[in-house]
Amino acid sequence: MIALLLFGSMALFLALGVPIAFSLGLSTLIGFNYIGVPLTGLSQRIFTATDSFSIMAIPFFVLAGNIMTKGGISKRLVSFTNSIIGNIRGGMSIVSVISCAFFAALSGSGPATVIAIGAMLYPEMVKLDYPKARSAGLIAVAGGLGPIIPPSIIMVVYATITDASIAKLFTAGAFWGIIITTALSIVCIYLAKRENWPKNNKKVEFVEFKKNFISAFPAMLLPFIILGGIYSGKFTPTESAGIAVVYAMIVSLYVYKEISYKDLYNIIIESAKGSSMVLFIIATSTAFAWLFTYSGISGNLVKLIMGLSLSKNLLLLLISFILLVFGIFLEGIATVVLLIPVLFPIVKQLGVDPVHFGMIVTVANVIGCMTPPVAVNIFSAASISKLSIEEIAKGEIPFFITLIAIFFIIVLIPYFTLMLI
Repeated sequence: MIALLLFGSMALFLALGVPIAFSLGLSTLIGFNYIGVPLTGLSQRIFTATDSFSIMAIPFFVLAGNIMTKGGISKRLVSFTNSIIGNIRGGMSIVSVISCAFFAALSGSGPATVIAIGAMLYPEMVKLDYPKARSAGLIAVAGGLGPIIPPSIIMVVYATITDASIAKLFTAGAFWGIIITTALSIVCIYLAKRENWPKNNKKVEFVEFKKNFISAFPAMLLPFIILGGIYSGKFTPTESAGIAVVYAMIVSLYVYKEISYKDLYNIIIESAKGSSMVLFIIATSTAFAWLFTYSGISGNLVKLIMGLSLSKNLLLLLISFILLVFGIFLEGIATVVLLIPVLFPIVKQLGVDPVHFGMIVTVANVIGCMTPPVAVNIFSAASISKLSIEEIAKGEIPFFITLIAIFFIIVLIPYFTLMLI
């Protein structure tokens, strides 16, 4: 009964248009009242959910990404990437993928990557006569590299809940980010020949390449500073996020000089709003998940799934399907905080490595971001392309299928995820 009450009330609130954080909080409040837990427990759970040193990395990474986004990073990455690709057919589509990969290493956010790169490249691709729906669909899928290539907010949240190693998660994310970038680029080359996409006949001279490299170098250095510091043990992920903010400010204010102190104030306010939304979702989701466990629903679910007597791979596929379904309807952070406390004990009993499961969770959430109806990457692509959701969803199909195939490789062959850690 309590499970029906919890999920039924949450579904009702979501259907009424109540924001996800409030929907989770209100349904938890109803659940607390139903089983007789003091309502002061809700405020305690909300407070303890965010009383974590690791969680502090989130607002810092959000701020660093926003500073670099506004500080002229996008066009420099695009110019440098374009000088690498040269004059092959469909070259601008590959530039889009690689630029998204570079920017993902700065933002950690799918929608932010779609908007930052798409706003610059989509008009250029249309001008060169690339198919509109294909171009927007490609950017929507390539933007999904945001949460996969470190630093990743979803990975930080997952590591906080499961106590998994953030450094190992980041290593696995970097590896699969490169694989996905390569796979999407190969699909672009294939479609460019099949659908006769335009060819860039302009050859980039070495002088121009050198100029673009020098211009983009300060921006490309940031991921190495973050990851190098973490892997060397010089500082924690949270400390690295703080250092990233300082570095991003120096580069944007004094090297690129594309933002002022006045702009910085607005960026900080915008980042605070975005961070508070994420943290509020984490707080209410944690309270919801605690009630889920306290009421016995979690234990019963574990017994039910383990009682199916399925093989390890079949159980992993079942859990992956659950993550995909929830990812379609819920925001990524909410899905992680809501489901991981429930599903992690199951995969732990199966002997699944926490880093392997972390990659499954991350990529499943990315797929949800580009699957209607709640497809934030598609909505972001629609805002810059002025195409309908249906057009973009059709245009992304070849790239989406590629990502799905890689996802199931991640699920079924843990060796690839764990071989570098």
